Amino acid sequence: MGTATGIHSGTRMSGRIAETILSLTDEHGYHPQIANKWGYVSGMALLAISRAGDWTGNDGYQPFVKRQIDVFIHDDGSIGGFFRLEDYNLDHINKGKNLLRLWRESGEEKYKKAARLLITQLIGQPRTEEGGYWHKKIYPFQMWLDGLYMSSPYMAEYAATFQEPEWFDEAARQLLLVEKRTRNPQNGLLHHAWDESREQRWCDGTTGRSRYVWGRAMGWYAMALADSLEHFPADHPKRGQLMGIFERMCNAVLRAQDQESGVWYQLMDCNGREGNYLEASGSCMLTYAMAKGIRLGYLAEIDRRAVERAYEGILARFVTEDEKGVHLHGICHGAGLGGRKYRDGSYEYYMSEAVVSDALMGVAPFLLTSVEVERLREEAGELD
Repeated sequence: MGTATGIHSGTRMSGRIAETILSLTDEHGYHPQIANKWGYVSGMALLAISRAGDWTGNDGYQPFVKRQIDVFIHDDGSIGGFFRLEDYNLDHINKGKNLLRLWRESGEEKYKKAARLLITQLIGQPRTEEGGYWHKKIYPFQMWLDGLYMSSPYMAEYAATFQEPEWFDEAARQLLLVEKRTRNPQNGLLHHAWDESREQRWCDGTTGRSRYVWGRAMGWYAMALADSLEHFPADHPKRGQLMGIFERMCNAVLRAQDQESGVWYQLMDCNGREGNYLEASGSCMLTYAMAKGIRLGYLAEIDRRAVERAYEGILARFVTEDEKGVHLHGICHGAGLGGRKYRDGSYEYYMSEAVVSDALMGVAPFLLTSVEVERLREEAGELD
């Protein structure tokens, strides 16, 4: 598993990205950025590898996922790698998505117990007055779009896996609440976060919204909708409403699409402003969500050609290939709000974060996107 056997073999882009990721594993079959801690980015990367295995037919990918997860899951269902339930950190839920498939396929009790531990966290997760999850215990009364991707698809898949339908209700409640509180009615886009208390310097004192529309935050939320809806039963009373806000949001996203390149800016409500730049991770996430939404029939009037243009823009603007595999450039290294080293949510702040290449933060959504676009093309009879 430590060699990238498919990189030069003319495989589809999804296979080449997956092989590039796996080429970085050590002699024991562990990836240093995935097996180092219980983290949300590595969780997304494992999910992408798992999906790529299903799509490409590579039966080595799921054992790779299991090997990385087993570093953290003890026989009693406890989770290592710096996980602490008492942190009440929604980021800690994301890697747990991989537990649900491992439980279904292996029946090993430790995966079920660990999955339940994450649900125990969500039961106690602190909330706003309306019931919205705080992003973390250390961020009081704040809902961030990032947290919806971390937790809502997990709740929906958990509900489907263990026949506990109340978690469909909770996933829907969180998705609808954050949309109501972060949506800008002027442009239809969602701001990065919302502070119910209006205490944070990064928020507008009237609306409580953060001041800008960060592309990756929009991407997190768009993926949260697509991945949650996939598990909802057709007769759930909030399913149609979730599809409706998904469609409305995607129309707003396409209005913000850069017409020349087909991709999206770091700050989506500041197109063309000096210093603003086209950013890879958010562009991949938005493209993924729309491609999946179209494939599954959730987006009735979103033009597939716009998704194709976005994907081609990603390949042209951000991607290179060499003997070491596929490389993705133009990735915002990370952005947040508040915290000990205070991030004030200003335009200057979002422009100040490092822009990097090959970080899993961008590579994982690029793999997810490539799988979805290829699946769309196959359905249209356009894939070789």
